[in-house]
Amino acid sequence: MSRTVPVVAIVDDEDAVRRALERLLRSAGIDPQVFSSGETFLASLARRPPDCVVLDLHMPGVTGFDVQTRMNASGYRVPVIVITGHDTAESRERVRALGAAAYLRKPVGARVLLDAIGRATGDHPAEPEEEKR
Repeated sequence: MSRTVPVVAIVDDEDAVRRALERLLRSAGIDPQVFSSGETFLASLARRPPDCVVLDLHMPGVTGFDVQTRMNASGYRVPVIVITGHDTAESRERVRALGAAAYLRKPVGARVLLDAIGRATGDHPAEPEEEKR
């Protein structure tokens, strides 16, 4: 029985973060798609939605909040794992209201992120994740 390799979109405006996350996902047997902006990611959805999205909140132009809002409005039911370096109670609340599967703070631990992706893609029991410090 062969297992399907999950496709996970990485949406982050920071080049170093995108590269690091891409390497991590590849090493874990996940097929990463990388996007430097919310706009380019949203444009890609019509071609093939990913199995999960790792989404930075604070990007110039189309923010992570905008991406979530537009995905919801367009009917895309892709699990979203939010990562942010600017944690606030308002951000956590807003992300949850938009239906994110997880909310993680940068720098994100490899195991924490891979576990969140596993839950979001069905490789682990589903439960919302918030990284503890």
